[in-house]
Amino acid sequence: MSYLRIFPIDKLKIDRSFIAELTTRADDASIVQAIVSLAHGLRLKVVAEGVETLEQLKFLQSVGCDQYQGFHFSEPLPATEFAELVSRWQKAEDRFSVDDASRTHSKLAAYR
Repeated sequence: MSYLRIFPIDKLKIDRSFIAELTTRADDASIVQAIVSLAHGLRLKVVAEGVETLEQLKFLQSVGCDQYQGFHFSEPLPATEFAELVSRWQKAEDRFSVDDASRTHSKLAAYR
């Protein structure tokens, strides 16, 4: 925990081991909620890795997690397929013109 004060970091990643049973273990849900709260109190963004289900994503959104990684969004892809996927997302984002705070569900937008 002391590293949070020492190193110049701007994101804190939640390990997939806490995400895996997030919806079935109250302790994991409490730990994740505490991590998000602590990180936001330190003005850090929070990334959850290992998001595999819609239920996990909804919980993470409800506690204010900023970014997500995992099979719920996509399996690992070759570089060319990843580039195509990002291009499609950017085009869709341009069409809907969603602001950054609502897209990432960030509580940190107030700090800008």
